[in-house]
Amino acid sequence: MSDQHVTVVAKPWGREVIYASTELYIGKIIEINAGARLSLQYHEAKDETIYVLDGRLRLVIGDSANALETHDLDEGASVRVHTGKVHRYEAPHGDVRVLEVSTPHPDDVVRLVDDYGREGTSAP
Repeated sequence: MSDQHVTVVAKPWGREVIYASTELYIGKIIEINAGARLSLQYHEAKDETIYVLDGRLRLVIGDSANALETHDLDEGASVRVHTGKVHRYEAPHGDVRVLEVSTPHPDDVVRLVDDYGREGTSAP
């Protein structure tokens, strides 16, 4: 057995707790503050599956920024976000904690819209 190094990364919308990072997968807990949301984004290689641990997550997802659907996910819900899917996680109902497991592409984020003015954001 080997201990995994846990990394906590502060984000403008909350934080990520990265509990596993290997050549095969990455595991993290995404904590979103009430009223906050992540960027509208997609990934060119990353494939991820989420599981709502606590709270009620709003998932905005679609094939393009012009074809988005909104789904409110309760605790225990699980969704796969395929490579190339435009998506955003939001916490309009209160604090949310989400377990995410993904392929090992931590820097693969194409931001289309970002509330915090972060680099890498382009017009949809």
